[in-house]
Amino acid sequence: MPQLADQALVENALKQPLADFKVGVDNVIFSVDTARNRLLVLLVKRRDEPFLNYWSLPGTLVRKGESLENAAYRILEEKIRVHNLYLEQLYTFGGPGRDPRESEQSYGVRYLSVSYFALVRFADADIVNSQSGHVAWHFLEKLPNLAFDHQQILQYGYQRLRNKLEYSPIAFDVLPELFTLNNLYQFYTTILGENFSDYSNFRSRLLKLGFLFDTQEKVSRGAGRPASLYRFDSEAFAPLKDKPLVFI
Repeated sequence: MPQLADQALVENALKQPLADFKVGVDNVIFSVDTARNRLLVLLVKRRDEPFLNYWSLPGTLVRKGESLENAAYRILEEKIRVHNLYLEQLYTFGGPGRDPRESEQSYGVRYLSVSYFALVRFADADIVNSQSGHVAWHFLEKLPNLAFDHQQILQYGYQRLRNKLEYSPIAFDVLPELFTLNNLYQFYTTILGENFSDYSNFRSRLLKLGFLFDTQEKVSRGAGRPASLYRFDSEAFAPLKDKPLVFI
C-alpha cells in the first residue's frame, strides 16, 4: 500500500503559496553502433548559463500553445535527422532545487522536466550541423559530467531501454531487415551486458518463440561456415507482445 504523507508536512505545504512552474522536455535518445558494439546516447553542449559548456540531454522549454510532444520533436529536429522517430514519454522530474534558476537570486520559479525516450537506428541518424561539435553521440560507459539532473534522467531512460527489451520488439526496429542470430545476440549484449545469457541458450530459446523467419539465405563472415539470415515476423510476434520474452 502507498505510504500516507506525513501530517505535519501536509499542513506545512498548505501554508505555502502555489509554486510557479516552467515546463521543459528532455530527450533520452539511444542508438546502438552495431559495427562496434557500442551503446550511444545523444548529448548537446550547452551554450548558455547555467552549466555553460556542460553536456546535457537535448531539451527545451515548452512554448505557449505547444504540446509536450511537439516540443520534444521540435528540439530533436534541430539536432538530428532520423526517419520515423518514435518518442515515448519516460518520466516527470520536478523535485525542488533541480535547476539553479529556481533560486530567489535568479528567476525564482520551479523547473519541471518531462522526459522522453527513444532508440534510433545509428546508420539512419544524421546529426544536424555536426561540424559545430555541439551535438554528438557519446559512449554510455564514458560519459562526461552532465548538466542539471540529466545523469539521473539518463539512468532512468537506460533502465526503461533494458526493460523494453523484455517485452517489445524494439530491437528489430533498429537492426537491419535481415540479420543473423549472432547480430541479434550482440545487440542484446551491448545493451544488457555480456552475462545476460550465453549464446547457445539465447539461440535455442529464441527460435522456439517462432517469430523469426528463416529466409534460407546465408552470409559468410570470416573462416566459419555461413550463417543463416532471419527476418522479424510481426504477425507471429503479436500473441507475445504483452509477455516478457523468456530469453532475457
